[in-house]
Amino acid sequence: MTATTLPAPQGNDIEVISLIGFVHGVSHFFHLLLPPLFPWLMQDFNLGFSGIGVTMTVFFIVSGVGQAMAGFLVDRFGAARVLGGGISCFAMAGVMLHFATGYPMLIAVAALAGLGNSVFHPADFTVLNHRVSQARLGHAFSVHGLSGNLGWAAAPVFMTGIATAAGWRTAALAASLVAVAALALLFWRREVIDEQEAHHATKPDEPTSATFAFLASRAVWLCFLFFLLITAAFGTIQNFASPILQAIYGLSLTTAALALSTYMVGAAAGIVLGGFLAQKNAHEHLIAGALAVAAMLAILLASGILPAWAILPLMGGIGFCTGIAGPSRDLLVRKAATARFGKSAYGRVYGFVYSGLDLGLAMAPVIFGGLMDSRRFGEVLIGIAVLQTLAIFSALRVGKAV
Repeated sequence: MTATTLPAPQGNDIEVISLIGFVHGVSHFFHLLLPPLFPWLMQDFNLGFSGIGVTMTVFFIVSGVGQAMAGFLVDRFGAARVLGGGISCFAMAGVMLHFATGYPMLIAVAALAGLGNSVFHPADFTVLNHRVSQARLGHAFSVHGLSGNLGWAAAPVFMTGIATAAGWRTAALAASLVAVAALALLFWRREVIDEQEAHHATKPDEPTSATFAFLASRAVWLCFLFFLLITAAFGTIQNFASPILQAIYGLSLTTAALALSTYMVGAAAGIVLGGFLAQKNAHEHLIAGALAVAAMLAILLASGILPAWAILPLMGGIGFCTGIAGPSRDLLVRKAATARFGKSAYGRVYGFVYSGLDLGLAMAPVIFGGLMDSRRFGEVLIGIAVLQTLAIFSALRVGKAV
């Protein structure tokens, strides 16, 4: 067995997975820089759901466009530098939010945070695919998704707790300190994720004329569509779950925020199990089954017939089923990337496919903000189930197209 075929040492794998997992958690934390503060921002800047929802649309449009471009930067310059730039944008966004004086500044905060967010998926998955051994990739993707969901789970409690105690401006400044700490850790351990040697080793295998060849792949476009659909559903839950649950089930603001965090923790637990199930290689079928259950639970939630005590476990169940699909989803994209284009295309394939994630999250406030303002909360939950169902069919088509 040659040196190139030997599995990477377990200790090296663990350090790479841990560092990438941590910075990915920080990126998801900053997805929720603004939404937990919506009640304060809407009051101080006299905004409705549609108006405040535009901030998240801006965030994810900038992130989506930037993500497709960031993939090329990662393939060209390496992941460590690109990740450092993204985290720096987060730190500046928190400071800008602290000093915000009007709606235009909120839009600018969203755009800057979206630019920072754009780098993480192409950079993270390039590092994991280059620096983690094949035998541990399923678990690497599981930890990557788990850390992201933990970042989502932490943000509502962190931001809401500080805003309640000391004001939303203090919460914004505290968020920027989280980014500064992540940037310091990344700089200290930057050699752990340096994939430049592998990057230069694989780049000559691809002719320059094939740089955009991945755009002709049906499997890549189906992956893009899958991400668009599934994250439009998730983005609706992320942005509007609290007011929906307050309106339909009479939950307090604190309990509704806890329900969203329960969803995130449930998703994290599902991702852990999904990392083991992903090793079975039946990725599209596992995704379909998990999302089908999640869609049925969303319909049950929309019915309004449940007792209040059942909301937290039900939200956890929806998150759990969605989380199970996560590692299989990422491995399905890897399969689509390597089937025709090889390792040198990881950055741009992941960047393009995951830009569908940002587009879906950008669409959610636009599609459902009007329904929220009209207080048609049950229809919003039905819409979530419909999007999850459509995502099932796209995932099944990916498996046939690769």
